[in-house]
Amino acid sequence: MTEETPGFDENEKPEGTSDAAESDDAAQGAGSADKAGPAPAGPSGHEELVEVGLQAQLDQAQAALNERTGDLQRLQAEYQNYRRRVERDRATVKEIAVANLLSELLPVLDDIGRARDHGELVGGFKSVAESLETIAAKMGLQQFGKEGEPFDPLVHEALMHSYAPDVTETTCVQILQPGYRIGERTIRPARVAVAEPQPGAQPKAEDDAPDEESGGPDKG
Repeated sequence: MTEETPGFDENEKPEGTSDAAESDDAAQGAGSADKAGPAPAGPSGHEELVEVGLQAQLDQAQAALNERTGDLQRLQAEYQNYRRRVERDRATVKEIAVANLLSELLPVLDDIGRARDHGELVGGFKSVAESLETIAAKMGLQQFGKEGEPFDPLVHEALMHSYAPDVTETTCVQILQPGYRIGERTIRPARVAVAEPQPGAQPKAEDDAPDEESGGPDKG
């Protein structure tokens, strides 16, 4: 008889096989967990410091921008004031230059006026005189001074003085030389003869008034 050698059953696994497999599975799971890394967490202290630093830089840049903007606005205002001052000075210088030029022409204009009063402004001389007067008027020269207007010491120069019974205030009764102005600037006052009311004279309105104290004219 032959003896059967004791062996392994086909349905049975060697001892220790399942334990080794479970160990391998556990190791693989641990490796996968290591590869996945730690779970995400909230902002760290370093990130907060970086954010605070960026905000500080932003505030500093904004302050610098506001300062530069203020400097630019002040510079622009100063430039506008300078430009207005230059334009005003330029206009004043131009007006003074024109006034000086026309002041030199006033004796010529006086001669033209006297020639016109005497009937001597004729022919070619008349055309030249009228052209000169037209040019002077275009440059802003204005003549003033008329007989019968009240005397104004700001624009009149009294060369003759008299009394008259038919005036109620100091009046220009004769224009000896006309005055001239450019705009509001008087370049020569009008030279006039003035008359004042007669001393002791009463206004006509008072002379013509009926005598109320006497009860009026006697009716008889």
